[in-house]
Amino acid sequence: MMPAPLGWVGIVRLGLVQTALGAIVVLATSTLNRVMVVELALPATLPGLLVGWHYAIQLLRPRLGHGSDVGGRRTPWILGGMVVLALGGVLAALATVWLASNRVGGILLGLVAFSLIGLGVGAAGTSLLALLAKRVAPARRAAAATIVWLMMIAGFAVTATVAGQLLDPYSPSRLVAVVAAVAGLALVVALLALYRVEGHAASAAPAPALPQPAERGRFRQALAQVWAEPEARRFAIFVFISMLAYSAQDLILEPFAGAAFGYTPGQSTKLAGLQHGGVFLGMLLVGLAGSAIGGPRLGSMRFWTITGCLASAAALASLALAGLVGPAWPLQSSVFALGVANGAYAVAAIGSMMGLAGAGRAEQEGIRLGLWGAAQAVAFGLGGLAGTVAADLARHVLAAPGSAYALVFAAEAALFLLSAGLAVRVGRGLAGQPAARPPQPPFGKLAARVTS
Repeated sequence: MMPAPLGWVGIVRLGLVQTALGAIVVLATSTLNRVMVVELALPATLPGLLVGWHYAIQLLRPRLGHGSDVGGRRTPWILGGMVVLALGGVLAALATVWLASNRVGGILLGLVAFSLIGLGVGAAGTSLLALLAKRVAPARRAAAATIVWLMMIAGFAVTATVAGQLLDPYSPSRLVAVVAAVAGLALVVALLALYRVEGHAASAAPAPALPQPAERGRFRQALAQVWAEPEARRFAIFVFISMLAYSAQDLILEPFAGAAFGYTPGQSTKLAGLQHGGVFLGMLLVGLAGSAIGGPRLGSMRFWTITGCLASAAALASLALAGLVGPAWPLQSSVFALGVANGAYAVAAIGSMMGLAGAGRAEQEGIRLGLWGAAQAVAFGLGGLAGTVAADLARHVLAAPGSAYALVFAAEAALFLLSAGLAVRVGRGLAGQPAARPPQPPFGKLAARVTS
């Protein structure tokens, strides 16, 4: 007998798990990379490679999800993933400190740490989404996904802000202590939130570890059919380019604040918290515009996708100007505006994705979403690395650090302008659909960290 569907309390409890997961990830992918670049004077490419490696490890997500399918229960995989993630986060902090005295040892430990982070995120995040899909009633799935997504963003913002306060004045021992405390608290929150939330699941029949040859052939045929659809192909290109722009600034924003504006580690971490707060607000604003106050135009996912791309381009252009002008520029306002624009774009883009999933040949919605999800994942991994590599190259060519970062931000703004032009041609039939009903969190900067 299947347990009853989750109520709102159960949904919020799973949202707390996502909050805990994001709390660890935001320190590993934002704060530690800033320490490597500014305090340790290492090339920005190094943290870019480490973060990119943790995304590559998440290619194991299908196998990890299959494990929870065979077992019939999701909570052991979620909690196990959280334990692995917490261990990876602490080891990543230790590796960062070790880099100051032993480059080779620090890099090797960093590879191990970010491998564990990727495994933990993959196991916990995949099983959490699977549990939501299985135990939430269909009428509540869209609202449940929105709640869990916003709670994750809240975890990013709160953790970055509080950790920023605790990290000043900076010292290596303080860095390790703060990361260890966040990881321990996140584990406790996840354990309490998961207690008896799943109930007794019905036993699941074992699934084959690998698809049969005929199944693999059908998959290849379906994928070829979807790629042959002009709308699906255009949207995949749009997703790749927009996510490339969306993620390229992720690993260089805090180093930029330290190098060009003299921010301390605590100040730059709080700046990241301000950005995540802007993302949270942007998502809420689009949701309200689509459901409460929006008419056909304000409720259009396509309208908000285009608007979000244009606003993101404008915010990145302001950051480019900040690099040229220097400390006199209102950096915090530009970063907050970027967060709001990114939040609006992310919600609208995933809403368009869900609407387009049913377009074209029937019974291929999963293939379409998989194609676009793959485009997002590849773009996000490349975006973080490309941003750091471009920053390093520009600093070799240009004497002033601010000018080097300005060049990178300007390139990202150009990519968002190109994305807006592509979005005009995509999803014309979705103009009247509401933007506030995305049933899945996006695979953008913050989702790829946790859910991609």
